[in-house]
Amino acid sequence: MSKGRDDDDPVLVLEIEDSIDLHGFLPRDVPSVVVSYLEAAHEKGFREVRLIHGRGTGFQRQRVRQVIAEHPLVDRFGDAPATRGGWGATLVWLKA
Repeated sequence: MSKGRDDDDPVLVLEIEDSIDLHGFLPRDVPSVVVSYLEAAHEKGFREVRLIHGRGTGFQRQRVRQVIAEHPLVDRFGDAPATRGGWGATLVWLKA
């Protein structure tokens, strides 16, 4: 018997938008969520996305930026302007 997902288990499907709020994810899952989100956003045609990691101590921000700095679909990234989250969010520009 498999311990994986049963066919009767509900599947969470999220609509890909131009931003994602990472507060709802467990810290250990954030790196894989960011990778999956960047790939889905690129596939959907987004060229700029916003990752909302929060201000806090800066740990999550550093973790998110480490992931995006190494991701091959990322052209560049930087702090979001104050009106879009300031240093609690990172803007990411994806390659065409």
